[in-house]
Amino acid sequence: MSQDQRAATPAWLADEPLVIGEHAFTSRLFVGTGKYKDVAETRAALEISGTQCVTVAVRRVDLAAKGPSLLDAIDRTKQVILPNTAGCYDAASAIRTAELARDLLGTRLVKLEVLGDTKTLLPDPVGTLEATKELVAQGFHVLVYTSDDPRLGVRLEELGAVAVMPAGSPIGSGQGVLNPFAIRILLELVKVPVIVDAGVGTASDVAIAMELGAAGVLLNTGIASAREPLRMAAAMRDACSAGRQAFLAGRIPRKLYANASSPLEGLIHAAGRPGAT
Repeated sequence: MSQDQRAATPAWLADEPLVIGEHAFTSRLFVGTGKYKDVAETRAALEISGTQCVTVAVRRVDLAAKGPSLLDAIDRTKQVILPNTAGCYDAASAIRTAELARDLLGTRLVKLEVLGDTKTLLPDPVGTLEATKELVAQGFHVLVYTSDDPRLGVRLEELGAVAVMPAGSPIGSGQGVLNPFAIRILLELVKVPVIVDAGVGTASDVAIAMELGAAGVLLNTGIASAREPLRMAAAMRDACSAGRQAFLAGRIPRKLYANASSPLEGLIHAAGRPGAT
């Protein structure tokens, strides 16, 4: 949403910002920087998406690169960089990568990923807990990529994570939110922001996650690998906003039978009496 659009928004339609660590975001869409064809497309997609928080894999940042680098795609006057530890398969390497990101980018934010294997890219729960504990002790504001296990989410919150990020489905799979019931339970048990991360394939996946009550959605492949990434960036932006407003508005209950939207009670029919035909 642009500044002009926010200014024109009625007060009753306004939403509170999403607070993560020291930052407050009006956009609840978090967008990654991988898989785009070039820096120009990356920059354009980020701008169109309206994101205010951009994830960067620290291992992909080449400070010695000639010409535009990945960091050139990010407008740091509008977008906060969220470094991640993608590609780390044990707690020790994830901790070292987070420390490197802090020194390189001057931020305490980190999206922690400790993966279990290269095929599924599912999080390793033991390594994730170990790395979370150490990074929180070092003063990091840790957003943790995890499974949709509600109890694991609770443990991560207890260790001091500022956000819990359950996978909707495997990274890059495009399957959307496979287990909405687990996400709903997680939302009940965890008080820090819950941001659905991974597996988003299209705009409806974002809307579903937000309608469940997620504080935000993080995605990358869903935009970058779309046939038209820039058009998809706009779709994801609008879906995130629509899903959030639908959650705040409150959906109607699901019912087994029809419920007429135009009740017959009190209607005067042709014969001049209620209910006449």
